Amino acid sequence: MSKSNNHISDDLLVKHLLGEATPAETAEVEEWLAADEVNLAHFNQLKRIWDESLQLANTSTVDEDAAYNRLQNRIKRTPDNGEAKVVALQPKKTNWLTIAAAIMVICTVGYLAVNYFNQPAALVTVASNDKVLTDTLADGSVVTMNKRSQLSYPEKFKGDTRAVSLQGEAFFSVTPDKTKPFIIKVNDVTIRVVGTSFNIKSRDGKTEVIVATGIVNVAKKQNNINLNPGEKTEIDNSKTGFSKQSVKGKLYSYYVNKELVCDQTPLSELVPALNAIYGANIVIGNKAIEKMPITTVFKDQSLEQVLMVIRETFKISAERKNGQIILK
Repeated sequence: MSKSNNHISDDLLVKHLLGEATPAETAEVEEWLAADEVNLAHFNQLKRIWDESLQLANTSTVDEDAAYNRLQNRIKRTPDNGEAKVVALQPKKTNWLTIAAAIMVICTVGYLAVNYFNQPAALVTVASNDKVLTDTLADGSVVTMNKRSQLSYPEKFKGDTRAVSLQGEAFFSVTPDKTKPFIIKVNDVTIRVVGTSFNIKSRDGKTEVIVATGIVNVAKKQNNINLNPGEKTEIDNSKTGFSKQSVKGKLYSYYVNKELVCDQTPLSELVPALNAIYGANIVIGNKAIEKMPITTVFKDQSLEQVLMVIRETFKISAERKNGQIILK
């Protein structure tokens, strides 16, 4: 004969699990289990939930029986003045299944919440490819990437730092936050700031950092230095030592604002910038003019226009030969 699981209450099944069922109740449960595989499956599922919940319940410091007795005593001490009526409570009946289910729900919600808040933020990777690209991060910091560059950062900054990684070149305008330093990883170089603007370029085995505003800390292994506005450092990827130098003008930010700002800038510094910007092959054919300074601003000008200003400023020639432009 088959019996549905509706003929046996879960309370009775829990009593059976606890060994508190009477012989008659035990016989009834065993007959019910043998009657149908569905009944047995239901019992096994209940037993699994019960066993797991008991492991958690063992850590509880609540004495349910003592709490129940205190409530009874308090009710009995209430004076009978005609307004209050003492109602005798029925003996407490513990619904073990309800307790087990509640514990399982709480633990499940807690587990999901902990995992949600502790899981690392999704990582975003942006590549500029063959164009200049500007991106705004979750903290409001703005990053302008030069061509052939790549930036990786979390969708949301968690923890006590704002960490990103860079390949190529980018200009950073970092939103100030003294409680959460902004950290950029470039190869094995670490740049650490609070709120400032600066340019990082990692090309051809070297990493260059130039500061526009604020203070920037640059570190590699055991070595580190602080850079102030108008200062730069250049680190050879194969070496650990590095130092800082002063920067004349703002040649590094041309891809950001289309301006080449020269302020007593030596020709030897201007020429590499022009080669990078225009894809040219300009060389200085006369050592005597390498240190000659120029102060001007080039904005959205063609290479020919820039060369014309250089020729007139230094009274030199620009000869084209074998794919080169030779200044002498």
